[in-house]
Amino acid sequence: MLAAAMRRRRSRALAAVLSSAVGSATLFCLAAVCLAVPAQMSAQMRQFGANLIVVPVASEGSAPRISFQEAADVDAAVATALGVGTDQLATAAYRYETVRINKSPYMLAGIDVDRVRTLNGHWEVTGHWPGPGEVLIGSDVAEAAGFTVGSTVTAEYLSSDNLDLGSQTSVAPDGSVSSDPLTPTAAPTGTATTAPGHAGHSGHAGQSGQGSVSSDDAGASSSQATPGHSGHAGHGGQSGQGSVSSDDASASGSQATVGHHHTGPVPGSKAWSTAAASQDSANPASPTAPGQARWQVAGIVDTGGSEDDIVYANAADVDALTGVSAPGYDVLEFSVDTAAAPMSTVVDAVAATGDSVQAQPVAKITSGDTRIITMLNTLFWVVCVVVLALTLVGVSTTMTVIVSERRNEIGLRKALGASGRAIAVEFYSEAALLGLFGGLVGTAVGYGLAVAVLLGVFDSAAGFGWWLALVSVAVTVLVAVVAAYRPVRRAASIDPALVLREE
Repeated sequence: MLAAAMRRRRSRALAAVLSSAVGSATLFCLAAVCLAVPAQMSAQMRQFGANLIVVPVASEGSAPRISFQEAADVDAAVATALGVGTDQLATAAYRYETVRINKSPYMLAGIDVDRVRTLNGHWEVTGHWPGPGEVLIGSDVAEAAGFTVGSTVTAEYLSSDNLDLGSQTSVAPDGSVSSDPLTPTAAPTGTATTAPGHAGHSGHAGQSGQGSVSSDDAGASSSQATPGHSGHAGHGGQSGQGSVSSDDASASGSQATVGHHHTGPVPGSKAWSTAAASQDSANPASPTAPGQARWQVAGIVDTGGSEDDIVYANAADVDALTGVSAPGYDVLEFSVDTAAAPMSTVVDAVAATGDSVQAQPVAKITSGDTRIITMLNTLFWVVCVVVLALTLVGVSTTMTVIVSERRNEIGLRKALGASGRAIAVEFYSEAALLGLFGGLVGTAVGYGLAVAVLLGVFDSAAGFGWWLALVSVAVTVLVAVVAAYRPVRRAASIDPALVLREE
């Protein structure tokens, strides 16, 4: 009976099916895109480097570097939070030292080349990544020192250029400075203790980090800061600062830990050379490093950021140059898949490993990621509500016309004993059937549109989600039934006597 009714009014039925199909296609397409975009965008954004950095937190009597065991604990914590194995993490570790090249000081980074190359897919490298006995130099270093691919670099390590990681310096309230090279001493009341460290890391487009300590008019507790390696600026980040001053420290015990954004004079600049020469003059008895190294320039990296001021070498080569093996790391970088776990969950997992490390999300990347996803979700809901409302109006109008055309038939059936409930069930069933056809057609069209959009934007298609298809069809049927409510009430309230009298 339903099929016969729809065949007799094919144009009306087709209009209702098309209205339902438009709503279903829009719903499925937007839902598929919004579900796929966070994962696709996270994968694309991860090509631009780390979105989470882990830096050491200096404590009294400890060197501000991350030990190998602490790094392993952090890796395990991040992997657990993301639900993957540690071998699946996109991570890289950095060790920073200051070296002399052509008598000018430059920042040298000891790295695992494969990990850094995987993490920083956006780096533009002329030449190739370094192997043993080779270095990758920043474009600014190459320009300042006149290096090209294939050039030979002679690097000299001076301990006077690098703070002794086993020493601790005490700054008394009167401004005097004392140092105990190996054994940390307790700071007296009002004394600020400085553990060597790394001045300010900000990751890719990250924020500046600042670390300072002051000792004049200090209260009853000591504060700690971590000056030290004035080095790496994370990818496109703002500068960080590490300093020790002597004015108006607060009375509360505070510890300023700053990450791995190298600050101070730019490596190779006149200001840095002057500062290094002044340090050597003030420290004529400073011992020299175990040796020198001659490396070949394998490639030149140009990122437009502070990486261009750094020389990158294999960690083993840096160990051989400095004569210090297994020194730990200054910075750990991670590219976290925020589609697998919220960034806050990963940060909390790192914090749970202990007080010796601190996790810092790269705010500009994570916040930009969040803003885009929030905007897409808002757009999804707005468009879906508008389209489903239009679908409801279209189906309702079609059902009203169908009821009007079948008014005499309805009156005759009621005169023959059909109840209003039976009439209502028939029309609701017809509306649901039209919605089902429209939902099936619309879901197929919506999937095609979703694939086209994802291929155009991300160059990858999304799989067909059966649960999403079922939801799309179910919502379309529900909208069609709701749209039929008022027309069905009119049909159920038709007075058969009035209809027959008109006949």
